Amino acid sequence: MRIPSGKGKHIGVVLIVFATVVVAIASLRTLHSRTKELRQLRAQQQEMALLKDEFLSLREKVGAVEGKKNLASVQGVLQAVDEVFSSIGLRDRVKTVRIIRKNERKDGTEEEAEVFVEKVSMNEMVNLFYRIEHAPMVLSIRRVAVKQAFDRPELLNMELALSFLKSR
Repeated sequence: MRIPSGKGKHIGVVLIVFATVVVAIASLRTLHSRTKELRQLRAQQQEMALLKDEFLSLREKVGAVEGKKNLASVQGVLQAVDEVFSSIGLRDRVKTVRIIRKNERKDGTEEEAEVFVEKVSMNEMVNLFYRIEHAPMVLSIRRVAVKQAFDRPELLNMELALSFLKSR
């Protein structure tokens, strides 16, 4: 059976158009899924960039603390207090240094001490906090109590609880 030539051309054109529409729909679906995947990957990339920055910041902080551990030739909290207070000229104003406790840890030894300092100015107190924070050892402030001196109200009496960590 032979199809007349006029109808065959129309059926062929319809089949070509139908095939083109099917291919276009499949292409649009693929494009949509790829666009969605691209958005997800970009969001993951931004999250990874934030995590990378946070990791680098933490690694820098850990490196600074590790460097402090390695630089410290100080043997205990008493020597650390003496070194810090001597460096800013407050050694003679330290009235008492009392060791509170000594804890053995897996990474080293932690010693805590209470230090009572008399008659320091506000500027000297700020300089002391700066020196403790930037000391070449792991020395941290646990607690601070500040009171006015009785004989000279512009001066302060301080009670500090300091913690010293010595690595093994």
